[in-house]
Amino acid sequence: MSRRAKGPRLHWRDKPGQEPYWEIRDTGDVRLSTGTVCRETAEIQLADYISRKTRPSGPAHPSEIGCSWVLSIYADEHAVTLAAPERIAYAIEALVPFWGELSVGTVKGETCRRYAKSRINARTGEPVSAGTIRRELNTLQAAINHCHREGYLLEAPRVVMPPRPASRERWLTRREAAWLLRAARALHRDGRHLQDFIMHGLYTGSRKETILSMHIDRANMIGGRVDTINGVLYRKPSGKTETKKRQATARLPDRYLAHLRRQAKNGRRYVVERQIERNGKTQSEMVRDIRKAWSRAIALAPELARAHGIVIDLSDVTPHTLKHTAITWALQKGASIWDAAGYFGTSPQTIEKTYGHHSPNHQASARAAINRRA
Repeated sequence: MSRRAKGPRLHWRDKPGQEPYWEIRDTGDVRLSTGTVCRETAEIQLADYISRKTRPSGPAHPSEIGCSWVLSIYADEHAVTLAAPERIAYAIEALVPFWGELSVGTVKGETCRRYAKSRINARTGEPVSAGTIRRELNTLQAAINHCHREGYLLEAPRVVMPPRPASRERWLTRREAAWLLRAARALHRDGRHLQDFIMHGLYTGSRKETILSMHIDRANMIGGRVDTINGVLYRKPSGKTETKKRQATARLPDRYLAHLRRQAKNGRRYVVERQIERNGKTQSEMVRDIRKAWSRAIALAPELARAHGIVIDLSDVTPHTLKHTAITWALQKGASIWDAAGYFGTSPQTIEKTYGHHSPNHQASARAAINRRA
């Protein structure tokens, strides 16, 4: 009688004269070193090996493949190519507890609505916002569509979204922006790079991830760059494929360009950077996140203003508010919808729908016609 196959497992390999390590063993004389003596790390590698081994390779009916599989495939094959893969990771982390044991065939209106009801913020105990649920379900839909395109799925069920929340129109007044910058400067260690982040957001209307990866006068594959010689902003990294989140090229405004040229002259490598001590030398480092500094500045700005008898409330202000502010200010100063769309990398339809009423020329012909005497 043939011996029953044991299947994938961990084996402690400890030979005389060699460093010990955990090894993955499987049928067919498969032996893969994990390169670690840590059992927990080796178990993670074993789980990944089993996942890849049992992953479906051919077209399957939605009822024959789990949602966890399509999310895993999407993360491995597509999310790693994105500028901010952690966003996909956050969404998948939220999706798996509910969808992990369900097949793709169960994706329909009823299960999507049930998922929406199940999403509770673990910290506050409050229901998660419709906007967050839409982002998470969009990730599930994107994963299903990806697997359908790549031949894993015979068909792609449609994910049913909750109603789209009303567009947020929060933008900063010039007084609020000034106090936010003052608060950033008052943060000492974090103040310089947060101030640079805010200024770039107000002058260019770029998204958070784009700003944090922005280089000065150096083309690269990681982020965009400001060309201080020719005065051009390249939001998209070199060689990156254009996506729906358009990263348009734009001419930099003169006042901000002068500021960037001074930074370049002083040897700055990134628009938003911090100085660190390493091996006795001061080096420039790209800032990866501004969440803590942003929260502190948002809390500090009203306090500084209050000391001067000024009342402001920035509790609902996020980094994305800088984009809303930049577009609103541009239209208030008379920029055309077409030029604003090109400069900020936002569709004319979105500019018209969300910000158009801020323009002094908004519905100008209609107002002129009504004002005209018969």
